[in-house]
Amino acid sequence: MTGNWRMDRIGAALRGENPTMLRQLGSGFAVIGDVQFLPGYSVLLVDKPGVERLSDLPRAKRLSFLSDMDQLGEAVERVCRRLDPAFRRVNLEILGNTDPFLHAHVWPRYEWEPGELVGKPVWLYPRDRWSDGQFTLGPQHDVLREAIGSELDHLRSMD
Repeated sequence: MTGNWRMDRIGAALRGENPTMLRQLGSGFAVIGDVQFLPGYSVLLVDKPGVERLSDLPRAKRLSFLSDMDQLGEAVERVCRRLDPAFRRVNLEILGNTDPFLHAHVWPRYEWEPGELVGKPVWLYPRDRWSDGQFTLGPQHDVLREAIGSELDHLRSMD
């Protein structure tokens, strides 16, 4: 995956050019993370360019975004639980400290994580985990991508 889509993830998703896209939801785009050192890591991107924080949205759109975050988290949880018996839980985070657009991180957590990190925020993982090529999103994650997308379809059909 190369190209300038990383410079404008939301615009690329709106144009159908974001290769990490899983599904379009009510208030945004469910995408799989660029790095997969915790398999299943996904992100919900708001679908409105220029929105920097949750409070920038009208109340109904805020609630829709939070509902979509919950739905993506449940899809990741269900898939990761099926695929890895060491799955522990999902962490949901809206931080906004680095990227200037509203997004929510969905981090699956596992029993096999290093003991000194398993109960701590993902952001404390060593920097090399974020840049090591073995964790870069690629074709080896196609089954995971398809499973999360299918689970999102299933959950939306239940609404």
